[in-house]
Amino acid sequence: MMTNNQAANQTADSVTAINELANFSAQRDDDGIVTVTIDQSKRKMNVIGDGFTESFATIVDSFINDDAARGLILTSAKETFVVGADIDQLNQIKTAEQAFALTEELKGSLRKLETSGRPVVATMTGTALGGGLELALACHYRIAIDTPKTKLGLPEVKLGLLPGGGGTQRLPRLVGIQVALELMTQGKELLPSAAKDIGLIDAIATDQADMLKQAKDWIQSNPSAQQPWDKKGFKIPGGDSKHTSVVPIFSIAPAMANKKSHGNYPAITHIMSCVFEGCLVDIDTGLEIESRYFAACVLSTESKNMINTLWTQLNSIKKGQSRPQGFERTQIKKLGILGAGMMGAGIAYVTAKAEIDVVLLDTEIANAEKGKAYSSNILDKAISRKRATEEKKQALLKRITPTASYEDLADCDLIIEAVFENREIKAKCTQQSEVVISNTAIYASNTSTLPITGLAKASTRPNQFIGLHFFSPVDKMPLVEIIVGAQTDDATLAKAFDYVVQIGKTPIVVNDNHGFYTSRVFGTYVSEGIAMLGEGVHPRSIEVAGMKTGMPMPPLALQDEVSLSLALHVSEQQQADMAAEGKPIVVRPSYEILKTLVNEHGREGKKNGKGFYDYPTEGDKYLWPELVNLYPPKSEQPSQQDLVDRLIFIQANESAKCYEENVVRSVADTNIGSIFGWGFAPQHGGTLQFINAMGVNEFIKRSRELAAKYGERFEPAQILLDMAAKGEAFSDD
Repeated sequence: MMTNNQAANQTADSVTAINELANFSAQRDDDGIVTVTIDQSKRKMNVIGDGFTESFATIVDSFINDDAARGLILTSAKETFVVGADIDQLNQIKTAEQAFALTEELKGSLRKLETSGRPVVATMTGTALGGGLELALACHYRIAIDTPKTKLGLPEVKLGLLPGGGGTQRLPRLVGIQVALELMTQGKELLPSAAKDIGLIDAIATDQADMLKQAKDWIQSNPSAQQPWDKKGFKIPGGDSKHTSVVPIFSIAPAMANKKSHGNYPAITHIMSCVFEGCLVDIDTGLEIESRYFAACVLSTESKNMINTLWTQLNSIKKGQSRPQGFERTQIKKLGILGAGMMGAGIAYVTAKAEIDVVLLDTEIANAEKGKAYSSNILDKAISRKRATEEKKQALLKRITPTASYEDLADCDLIIEAVFENREIKAKCTQQSEVVISNTAIYASNTSTLPITGLAKASTRPNQFIGLHFFSPVDKMPLVEIIVGAQTDDATLAKAFDYVVQIGKTPIVVNDNHGFYTSRVFGTYVSEGIAMLGEGVHPRSIEVAGMKTGMPMPPLALQDEVSLSLALHVSEQQQADMAAEGKPIVVRPSYEILKTLVNEHGREGKKNGKGFYDYPTEGDKYLWPELVNLYPPKSEQPSQQDLVDRLIFIQANESAKCYEENVVRSVADTNIGSIFGWGFAPQHGGTLQFINAMGVNEFIKRSRELAAKYGERFEPAQILLDMAAKGEAFSDD
């Protein structure tokens, strides 16, 4: 037996060893409980990367070999716990062997830790996602601080991946197969209270001190902790994969998943396979099965596309890639909004939520009050779901001042006009505002189609005039398209960019053009679907093809949501503008059909209960039966692949034209704008990444095939021909 001095020395050596590691520190209390704090000094949040796996192996080994250590607490010095794996590390993986080895190394340490025979507690100071939550799942007890900012989940599927740190095996063994599948295949993130309700975590705490006290108390009460799945006779809650109550889940789940994903996301299938196979065997075999499926995900085209865009390029945007250099970061203190309709009310809410004071102006005070009530309704729903409190609601509402007087705009830093898409009305708003606002204030128009340069003609300071195109509903849509007019200066652009970041949205920067970028390309998707109808394609086939692309809604249904009458108005406005400018008038193939449905049949879309679909007061919408009489389907229908390709290729080719014309300024803005702006199929990683992944030469070849069959609008953009000749791909590097 060791003497007390020997044990103390070994303990000291153990703690010292951990303290010698970069990004980790350790201390031991008088009861022999070792607390390890994770704090990656060069990052805002802790991630599993930067030598994390190697250091964690040292921590585990030192703890196991420390006979005097009675238990271990894992915590973080940051407001978050661990937010997941370093995705940049995954980009470097080239082979299945590399992917397998990467995940097996960390899992080996986690398995050692949970079978050490001594209690290990994860004390989560905030958000724990992906690998961070998997780290916690390998601990015997899990506590989280109960705040609205704390999110717990395994969202890997959103990048085309699966939880590769043991999540597909530990989670179903903890909460049951059905709940685990829902969390992983949908990438759900839970608040601590919801996580505790399902058994994902064991306790919640008010603050760090409370959490550490609970952790130490639990360790004292459980000196020989063991994971449930390592105990003799363990059974998975609700049954394993062959249990009679679970078998139907695996019979139904793949079909349901395919109905939603249309086979576009192999990660979903791999997750279900991991759970099904892993829950028929012991935990160690299950973990190895997971590693093999993880390797398949990492090497998939879908995952590479999504990581490239939704991780690498998105981070470049967030770091200010498109922001002019040489200007200090600014903070908007007070925002003025002109127009308290749906868009203005939504902008008011997201701005006040970011703790910015808002003046919400409309022609009548009653309209302005109604706009403010929009925020109240959102918060009432959040309170009912325990995602907000009455105190926070009142604090937010206090920041919104409804008014009918332009004088109240006097001390605003930024004005956003969000009135009807009419040049005369917008011009009047601009002129009335500039009478009272300060010389330093910038002015923005929330327009989706009207060129900013033209709108700025109503301004006495067009250099401080810019476009801020929000998307509906504003509180949910993550993107803001910043439109730079011909006279907009860089200082104004920098301030607008900072405001968008300040309210938690993702900014993309585009140059002025009819329809800018998002509306212009989005229009090709719905227009192509409508064109198919005119060609005699059955409307149901059109809608099925739309879903097969991976778009959130099929084209006819989506046009209903946006409004047929608005699309018709925009088309006619653009035709008139082109004529006035002496430019060739381009009329989309959808124009005549829209005109017929709106003008002759009064079908304006969902807003009046009838568009391409009928919207009964009760029950689900359905395709308007008369469509097949107005546009009879031909006996010979095109292949589904042709329909899918038309809907995807028309968007990608138009995006390439936007890039060629310098409407969009970067590849990152183009890709992110397509996914966040109108829901371009995420598995492709954006419109330009779709071309990259396919290969420019193959894209050109298929485009020409479509052009020969369906029209010259499919002819590949000139930039693609030039890139093919040079062997280039779309890149910001």
